Amino acid sequence: MSTKEHRFAAVDLGASSGRVIVGEVAPERLTLHEAHRFPNQPTRVLGTLHWNILSLYQGILNGLKAAARTTTHPLTSIGIDTWAVDYGLLAADGTLLANPVHYRDTRTTNAPEKVAKVLSPQALYAATGIQHLPFNTIYQLISAQGTPALTAAHRLLLIPDLISYWLTGEPGTELTNASTTQLIDPRTRDWATPVAQALGIDLALFPPLRHPGEPAGTLRQEVLAETGLTTPVPVTAVGSHDTASAVVGVPATAPDFAYIATGTWSLAGLELDAPVLTEASRAANFTNELGVDGTVRYLRNIMGLWMLQECVRAWETQGTTATQTTTTDLTALLQAAAQATPLRSVVDAGDPAFIAPHHMPDRIADACRRTGQPVPRTPAETTRCVLDSLALAHRRAIDDAVRLSGRTVRTVHIVGGGVHNALLCQLTADACGLPVIAGPAEAAALGNVLVQARAAGVISGGLSELRALLHSTQPLRQYEPTGDHSAWDRAAARLGDAQVTRAATGLGDEEEPCA
Repeated sequence: MSTKEHRFAAVDLGASSGRVIVGEVAPERLTLHEAHRFPNQPTRVLGTLHWNILSLYQGILNGLKAAARTTTHPLTSIGIDTWAVDYGLLAADGTLLANPVHYRDTRTTNAPEKVAKVLSPQALYAATGIQHLPFNTIYQLISAQGTPALTAAHRLLLIPDLISYWLTGEPGTELTNASTTQLIDPRTRDWATPVAQALGIDLALFPPLRHPGEPAGTLRQEVLAETGLTTPVPVTAVGSHDTASAVVGVPATAPDFAYIATGTWSLAGLELDAPVLTEASRAANFTNELGVDGTVRYLRNIMGLWMLQECVRAWETQGTTATQTTTTDLTALLQAAAQATPLRSVVDAGDPAFIAPHHMPDRIADACRRTGQPVPRTPAETTRCVLDSLALAHRRAIDDAVRLSGRTVRTVHIVGGGVHNALLCQLTADACGLPVIAGPAEAAALGNVLVQARAAGVISGGLSELRALLHSTQPLRQYEPTGDHSAWDRAAARLGDAQVTRAATGLGDEEEPCA
C-alpha cells in the first residue's frame, strides 16, 4: 500500500449540474476540492426531451483542464459516475447517432403495458429484481424499437460508459449502472438473457461488463492535449451509477444502518448481501440494484427535493420575491417552513403525478384537495408540506425495507445534497424515530474517489475500511428524534389507501442519482 498522497478526479454528473472534483488520498487522509462545476440543462426538440450530452462532455473536459491547473502532481486516475437508465446509440464507426433522450420524456408512457403482454410484472421482477419505473432502460428500448437510430445502432452505451468511451476510445458496460436497465439478473450479476430474448432486445448492443475497480482505458492523446494533463492517465471503473458511489460514501461504522441518498431524488434503503425477490418486495416496489463489492442496493426511489426545486421555479416565474433561489432566500423559506404547522397536509411523495416538470405547487394543492386535507396557502406552507411528505416517505421506505429483508436498523445516514437541508434531516429523524447522521454532501464523489484509490493501491480493505476513513475525515452532523411520534402515524394513515393501491398496481414510489 502506498504511503504518499495521490490525486484522483471524480467526474460526477447529476440531473441539474455536473462537476469534476479532485480527491487527495493517503492512507489516513481524504480531502476533496471542486475543480469545476457546470450546468446540466436538458433541451426539448420537436417534442422530445434530450440531454445536451455534448455540452456535458465539454464541461468535463473543462473540468479536467481545471484539475490539471490546480493539482501540483499528476492525476493517478479518473472515475465517472452519472444518473442511471439513459443511453447513447453509436454507429459502427463510433459516431453518436442521436442525442440521448431524457428519462422524463413521455415516450415510454405505453411501454410498460407492451412489456406486460410478454412478461408479467411478477415474472420480470423475479428475473431482475428491479422496481417498476416507467422510464427504466428496458421500457426506453421497447419504445425505441423500429426507430431509425436503434435500427442503425452498432453499440449502446449507458451515459457514464459513453463519457468513458469518448475519453478513452474503449467501450464497456459498468455493472452497477447496468443493473438499472432491468436486464441484469441480480443473482448471477450477469445479463438476464431470457428477458432480453422474450422482448426482442439485442444484448449484443452492450459492450462487455466491467466491475468497479477494473481498468476502463487510458485518456486519448487528443484529450490529453485539450486538458493539459500528462500521459498516461488511466480511467478506472467505479460505481458508475451515482447512487452506487454514494452508498460507498456512507460513513457507517456498523452494519445496522439505513441510507438515504438525497438530491433531485431520494433513494432510501439498505445494503444487503443478496437480492430480495419475493412477491411482497415487488408489490412494495423495492429495487435490487447492484452495488460495489458484491452488494445489493435494496431501496425505493422517492421523488426527493425535485418537488421543492420545481416549486421554487414556479414561484420565481410568478414573481414571488420571497422565494428566489439564492442561498439567503432559500434559507429564509426553510426558516418560515420550520415555523409552519407541522403535518397539516402531506402528499404521497411516490405519486407519479409529481414526476413531470412545471406547475408543482398546483399539483401539490390538488393532491391535498383530493385527500380532504387543507390546501397550502403560502410558499412556506407548501414547503413544509413537501418536507413533511418526504420525511414520511423516508420513514415508510425504511420501515418496509426492514420488514421485507428481515434486517435491523439503528441509524439512518443521509448523504448527498439534502444534508444541507437541516429541516429535512430533523424531520426524517422525527418521522423514523431514529438518529440521523447527515453527511457527507459529496458522497457520490467520495465513493468514486475511494474506489479509484483502492484500485491504485493507495488504500486497502473492504467497504467497512473505506467508510472508516470517511468517518474519520468528513464533517458529520447528528439529529436525534424529537416530538410526538404518533403524529407521524396519523399523517401516514391519511395516505394509506392511495399508497396501498399504487403498490398493488406496480405504480409505487419512484428515483440518481443521487444526483
